Amino acid sequence: MEVQPTSGGVGAEVRGVDVRHLDDAGFAALRAAWIDHAVLLLRGQTLTDADLIEFSRRFGDLDEAPVQESGQRFVPGHPEIYVVSNVVVNGTPIGSLGAGEAVWHTDMSYLPSPPMASLLYALEVPPEGGDTWFCSMYAALDRLPPDLRRRLAGLRVKHDGTYNSGGYVRQGVTPTDDPRTAPGTLHPLICRHPESGREMLYLGRRRNAWLEGLDRPESEALLDALWALVETQEIAWRHRWRVSDLVLWDNRCTMHRRDAFDAASRRVMHRTQVKGAAPPAAA
Repeated sequence: MEVQPTSGGVGAEVRGVDVRHLDDAGFAALRAAWIDHAVLLLRGQTLTDADLIEFSRRFGDLDEAPVQESGQRFVPGHPEIYVVSNVVVNGTPIGSLGAGEAVWHTDMSYLPSPPMASLLYALEVPPEGGDTWFCSMYAALDRLPPDLRRRLAGLRVKHDGTYNSGGYVRQGVTPTDDPRTAPGTLHPLICRHPESGREMLYLGRRRNAWLEGLDRPESEALLDALWALVETQEIAWRHRWRVSDLVLWDNRCTMHRRDAFDAASRRVMHRTQVKGAAPPAAA
């Protein structure tokens, strides 16, 4: 097993591994690399849906796929697999998120116990676009000026559950632009990773976010300042997908986003998510 760090201080490519045939020692080494680097890329994997589920379960229990905009939920027979795709068959999307840009976010942070990890496997990719960016929330916290960090100590941020990362309203939710009344969950703004022990920012996504206890103008100003620090390539890694790529990211200490791509191209990804063991803990 060879672990080669990527750019931006987040992520590593792991070479010489077939995840279908990892023994316990090999998996322990892979998991340790994941904790160290937060995002792992494994190219050239040949996985059935059952293989993807079996490997994902080595990290913990899996969530079932969320309801998609079309009302479809998952691959038939595999409720753990969420389809991320722009492909339409007989007028019905086979997956979610289409071909547009997906903004910076942490998966399902509006839940009391968000997923611990996400795994995304590439079945079809467009010739251009659709790249996925990852950023380190450890590095985001380290970039804060001392006076700003002091202002954030002890604050909780509202993680809105109205919209998904593609900007669609979640099924059964009535949209509102007032973050104080929107559905969602409050989490500590500065958290401690339960395994690495490192401190990090925990932002979720910008839309409808709100800092508890602050009036809206002050909350908006502080959040804008934080996002300006996060939205920089200096702490990010851009992944250009190939068919058979498997990417695993730590949902607790990273954010990610996706570039738009030509809607006439096909992009098909299968994703699993590992359940969170507990709510994010304050540092």
